[in-house]
Amino acid sequence: MGTVQKAHEECGLSYNRCRWCGTASFRRLLCPVCASSELEPERTTGHGVVVRTAVVHRYTEAARNESLVRFPEGFVFRCQVVGAAPQMVTVGARVKPLAGEEPESSGAVVLELCEPPAQRDWT
Repeated sequence: MGTVQKAHEECGLSYNRCRWCGTASFRRLLCPVCASSELEPERTTGHGVVVRTAVVHRYTEAARNESLVRFPEGFVFRCQVVGAAPQMVTVGARVKPLAGEEPESSGAVVLELCEPPAQRDWT
């Protein structure tokens, strides 16, 4: 396996797929559809689309973005999006995992924007 492909796989997210109904889920002990505990681990590239976004101030002095991100495998998960000011993250924005970053000890999923928002010149 090439080092580029291996690095790409390591940037992805691990999720589970139910053996019985095929539903994908993230960080769950039971299938959210059929309640089966027979979940098979799989790996996603981690690329997704923002479906809801909010700026939050809790537990930190600085504002940060929290967004619901839909992944192509069929699950939605709350993630922190970086790469732009928190208020500049919009619904429909494409996101990807941070390259070379380890998951935070808190377990938070941190993604970055694929394309930074356009800078508007207000002068």
